[in-house]
Amino acid sequence: MHHLLALWEGGGTVPVELGVTRRLLSRGHTATVLGDPTMEGAVTALGAEFRPWVEAPHRVDEGVDGDLFRDWECRTPFGQFARVRDRLFTGPAAAFSRDTRRVLAERPADVLLANGALLGALAGAESLGVPQVCLMPNIYFAPAPGMPPLGLGLRPARGPLGRARDDLVNGAVRRMWDRGMGDFNAARALLGLPPVRTVYEQWDHAARVLVLTSRAFDFPARLPANVRYVGPVLDDPPWAGSVDLPPGDEPLVVVGLSSSYMRQVPLLRRVVAALDRLPVRGLVTTGPAVDPGEVPGTDRVHVVRSAPHAEVFPLAAVVVTHAGHGTTVKALAAGAAVLGLPMGRDQADNVVRFVHRGAGLGLKPTASTAAIARAVRRLLEEPSFRAAAARLGRALREDAASSPLLEEVEAAGSRAPRETVP
Repeated sequence: MHHLLALWEGGGTVPVELGVTRRLLSRGHTATVLGDPTMEGAVTALGAEFRPWVEAPHRVDEGVDGDLFRDWECRTPFGQFARVRDRLFTGPAAAFSRDTRRVLAERPADVLLANGALLGALAGAESLGVPQVCLMPNIYFAPAPGMPPLGLGLRPARGPLGRARDDLVNGAVRRMWDRGMGDFNAARALLGLPPVRTVYEQWDHAARVLVLTSRAFDFPARLPANVRYVGPVLDDPPWAGSVDLPPGDEPLVVVGLSSSYMRQVPLLRRVVAALDRLPVRGLVTTGPAVDPGEVPGTDRVHVVRSAPHAEVFPLAAVVVTHAGHGTTVKALAAGAAVLGLPMGRDQADNVVRFVHRGAGLGLKPTASTAAIARAVRRLLEEPSFRAAAARLGRALREDAASSPLLEEVEAAGSRAPRETVP
């Protein structure tokens, strides 16, 4: 069976989606990845075919200037939402659909797997009768009964006031989506498809919506019939090289604040200063977006560009992170307590999930050096955090090991597509 994967350079989403590709290839399937040119080397190293986005927005380099969204410039979560809507979800939907149809004409596929943000790619495959699988490489983020609205780090609603809160926030989100629905339905009309009322309706058209996390991590909710939790993909990114740990016997604290640029240098410097106050060894990773030279280390706190999470997280007592989904679930799967310093996107929502289960603490990204030091000390000294992280980590590892991901994709692809057209 041949698969087309429509992906975008979404930072922490890339290792997860390349992990999906790797699993398909290991199963004996073939795959073409349609993605940003920055992904080509990693894709071809897996043994998959690569096709670049041409008309659709795409990154041609990994530097700060090449960032398509620059969402760190936005002052509120709603500002970030609007920018990503207009530059990824709905604004360029017609361009994403044309590129997807072009590649399907060149290399027909039995099923399309697309990042859930790429509504145009999903619609393009729908117009050709190619079954679609929507990939969510994080928590489930559509409105659903029982699920708090995304983006604000909210706990599940309790009582009438909580339900009123959710109705209010979801209503505001719907109105923001509505501002992009004209562009999206215009793209669908060009494909000969009827309009949809919401972006979520496009996901409803997919054979499967696969949520690449564990039910044990997400909040329980009543979800559409095509949604499946298939467990996390815990693969490291291809750029994570080997690293030497700081010497000594003190507890190890590992730090990672986003693989994409989010103006995190001042926060990284405060984290280094906080760890240097404590009886710990610190390993701080800056990721590809930040030069390690911008974050001076100390004798006990080493600063490097990257480290393989699969190797260092099992050795860590605490992981300090921006709380991107990938870093968070890998830290928990290794049994480390987590300190979350969310800087935007879905990060506050990930923090509330592990804090709700007692597996860590959350602070604002403006937290002082002293506040960060106090939080890390609590995570080291109070055994309940590590115990809760170990319980949650076992569930994450079990779900990753027994994932029905491939069976769900194969079931979706068993629907024979009609003949593709240019």
